[in-house]
Amino acid sequence: METLELIAQKYSDYAWGLPLLILLIGGGIYLLILSRFLPFRFIGHAVNVLRGKYDNPDDPGEISHFQALSTALASTIGMGNIAGVAVAINIGGPGAMFWMWISAIIGMSTKFFTCTLAVMYRGKDSAGNIQGGPMYFIMEGLGKSWKPLAVFFSVCALIGALPVFNVNQLKQAINDILLVPNGIEVSFMSNLCIGLVLVAITAVVILGGLNRISKTAEKLVPSMVIIYFVAVVFILFAYRSEVPKYLMLMITDAFDANYFKKEEFLGGVLGGLILLGIRRGAFSNEAGIGTAPMAHGASKTSEPVREGLVAMLGPAIDTLFVCTLTALAILVTGVWQSSDANGVSLTAMAFNDAIPGIGKYVLLLCIATFSISSLFTYSYYGTKCMSFLFGAHNKHYYNYFYIASILLGATTSLSLMLNLIDGTFALMAIPTMTATLILAPKVVKEAKAYFIRMKNH
Repeated sequence: METLELIAQKYSDYAWGLPLLILLIGGGIYLLILSRFLPFRFIGHAVNVLRGKYDNPDDPGEISHFQALSTALASTIGMGNIAGVAVAINIGGPGAMFWMWISAIIGMSTKFFTCTLAVMYRGKDSAGNIQGGPMYFIMEGLGKSWKPLAVFFSVCALIGALPVFNVNQLKQAINDILLVPNGIEVSFMSNLCIGLVLVAITAVVILGGLNRISKTAEKLVPSMVIIYFVAVVFILFAYRSEVPKYLMLMITDAFDANYFKKEEFLGGVLGGLILLGIRRGAFSNEAGIGTAPMAHGASKTSEPVREGLVAMLGPAIDTLFVCTLTALAILVTGVWQSSDANGVSLTAMAFNDAIPGIGKYVLLLCIATFSISSLFTYSYYGTKCMSFLFGAHNKHYYNYFYIASILLGATTSLSLMLNLIDGTFALMAIPTMTATLILAPKVVKEAKAYFIRMKNH
């Protein structure tokens, strides 16, 4: 068993290793230059589209721009923003955050291209319904001969979309913050109860299909970001004299490897710090992985570029906003230097230091909302891939498999399973980025035509 766990650990590390980061970051920089920073020049227009200014109920698709972005954000705003940021700071110090910002800016360009393609090249499932996502834009944009790449993406997504990691981390947070400090024994039965509660909540939402998922996400995502924002602003106000210093440190220490825990990552060189921040950023906002195009591909629009612009706001909200809030809370309270805690426990300590008594419970509420909303969206991604591989009439079977995996995530700490899913999730980027880089010139052409139409409109 130990050997298997070691193999799975190596597999996950290799999947998230240098070649993937070069593909995601190098590919993203190429897309940024190819479009001449086009997405960033139209952020105001993107916000107007998101607000519904251009909505047309007769357009093809299932959900509004706002619901599509909320659904995509429901999957990305989660443990990566709370535990992932803490891990990055614990290993790399404040400078790691700067490289997460760089990853987000590049990720905005990647999201623009992948989600524009998701609408440009929508396909139809076996029931004749319009669908979007990497497997469809590979088939429709590159042709039938590229089907093996689309199948590879879908198979990886069936495993990568399983919620074992999220559930496992949520269970850990509930145990550490709620049960253990209150003298409640953590056992198989207590973990099973957590799992059953999550199954009940998730089943009610996901068995209602995309419309129920998007409507729930539309209400849940903005409120959870606001609660988290208010809590962190309270912390920052309490430590307001420290805030400018740490914002400055995030930039200056990005080029200084002194904080770097040498034994943990790539020999402690500056390159290791850059890689750490970029990997955490990519893991947090999922740009280039291929999940968001599945949500955005279902949006009601006849203009692919509009959806790309809306999708581009995702990494800005996820990494530039939410991750920065977490980083500041950890840094200004000083827990990153005074404690050996890591991951979600480090963030909990920061909240408890600044808001004694209730701080950690506020964080637990945010973690629970972030994680549960992720559970809804990932099930949708899995059913779409199931539908692509085995026909629309079989897609509901994935939900039962998915619900069973929630119980597995709550009752075991199998690092074997976590690493297998984590590594396979990373592999989804290979078909997504390959197809995106090949089809990128068509997106640029479409974008130019769109903005000319807008100017003349």
